[in-house]
Amino acid sequence: MAATACFLSPPTARAPPKFTCSSTLATQPDSAKKRLLSLIAGQERGLRTQRSPGALSSIVEAIDAVAALGRGTVTTGASLSATWRLLWTTEKEQLYIIENARWFGTAAGDVLQVIDVEKNSLNNVITFPPDGVFFVRSNIEIASSQRVNFRFTSAVLRGKSWEIPLPPFGQGWNPLMD
Repeated sequence: MAATACFLSPPTARAPPKFTCSSTLATQPDSAKKRLLSLIAGQERGLRTQRSPGALSSIVEAIDAVAALGRGTVTTGASLSATWRLLWTTEKEQLYIIENARWFGTAAGDVLQVIDVEKNSLNNVITFPPDGVFFVRSNIEIASSQRVNFRFTSAVLRGKSWEIPLPPFGQGWNPLMD
């Protein structure tokens, strides 16, 4: 199964908060979105889900239902450009880092994805309050109205007075739904 993630962007003066998930399809009415949000609530960004096959199955079904309602919509336009906060994922590397942040004497803070469609960039950011961050840069290419291809270009683990560059690895694609 491909990794799946759900993100929420904060509201701005011109727009309400946006909710998006990567999965196999596209967009949804409020009731389907609310059902999905209720299923992922309390799942610790996906950590609990990994130990609960029933919860995982229910969440994936809800994502697919939401996606089916949005088939044919454009989710890769300018509105994708935002700072998105991770709500839930099955991505094993992110979950590993979130779960093991205690190695840095802290808990994982915000997990963000910063997308700029115009600049073809996507940055993954995991914060370790008060001063740490794991930062991965990538280039993106809009492949279709609901699909973004990405390729990691650099990675760094940074603390208050230290920095460890890491080799970037990975590329892939995210089908997006709103």
